Amino acid sequence: MFGIIGNGSWATALAKMLTDNGHKINWWMRNDASVAHLLRKHHNPQYLTSVNFNPDLIAPTTDLEAVIEKSDKLIICVPSAFVVQLLESLPADSFEGKTVISAIKGILPQQYVLLHDYLAGRFHISLEQYVAITGPCHAEEVAQERLSYLTFSGLNDTTTSLAAANFCTEYIRTTVNHDLWGAQYAAVLKNIYAVGAGLAHGIGYGDNFLSVYITNCYREMYRFLQIQFEQVHPSSEVPDFHTSAYLGDLLVTCYSPHSRNRSFGTLLGKGYSVKAATTEMSMVAEGYFAVEGMMKIAANLKIEMPIMEHIYTVLWQQYQPADAFAAIEQLLS
Repeated sequence: MFGIIGNGSWATALAKMLTDNGHKINWWMRNDASVAHLLRKHHNPQYLTSVNFNPDLIAPTTDLEAVIEKSDKLIICVPSAFVVQLLESLPADSFEGKTVISAIKGILPQQYVLLHDYLAGRFHISLEQYVAITGPCHAEEVAQERLSYLTFSGLNDTTTSLAAANFCTEYIRTTVNHDLWGAQYAAVLKNIYAVGAGLAHGIGYGDNFLSVYITNCYREMYRFLQIQFEQVHPSSEVPDFHTSAYLGDLLVTCYSPHSRNRSFGTLLGKGYSVKAATTEMSMVAEGYFAVEGMMKIAANLKIEMPIMEHIYTVLWQQYQPADAFAAIEQLLS
């Protein structure tokens, strides 16, 4: 049985995929009001409200330990900034014998690691029981049942393929690969670059500039993925980075009006402060938190990432977006 930890738009979209396939889910939500609304009205009161759930297939609750105990496959889908706070009080053996599926596209703050690294250290999970979901796939289009694609990355072929099969529907296609680190890093980086795309849009740059900006972001991402692959997990099986989980996810996140990271950056480009933009959106933009962690990781790996560095100066050092992009202009070709 599946357990979903999280009740945002992406968690709701994943719940829809599973229940459309007839799977029962235990569903952890943040507050009793959301649980009561879902039980009474059969839809999430805040996210993807058009999606109605079969009440026989969902068991929403605020009891996190109960969800974990009753589920053999757990999907973690909360913003990366809140993962440690949520999970830290759990017993060390909480995930023993369970498949853990990450739907997080961020770096854990302060720890500056991917989710599986934290879980391995804190809960001693084996990487053989861990799978990561990446896009390109916007929750809003899942709600509309518009054809979308997901990539499942894991080290155990059987576990990864079984996880992917559970999400296949008429509107979801799935693929699998072994690039556990790279696929997750790509999902993190595309959010950072999408904040930058929003900054450019908010400042007043047009589509011509944006296409050049995204091309150079992919070049920077590709270089990072190649170097980290060689340094972190050398293998004879070199991943194909020119696929939808990498380039495709970057494109849709930078261009789509559904992208919360692009929307966040657009507000900043128009003069909003980080705090004001966050309040305006009432959702978490993973790229804001991720860029601090990725700066640390890139420095440790000695990988130069000048576009990302300029975005960091706007988000964390209060540089003016126009000044940062004047510098980025000089990097593009």
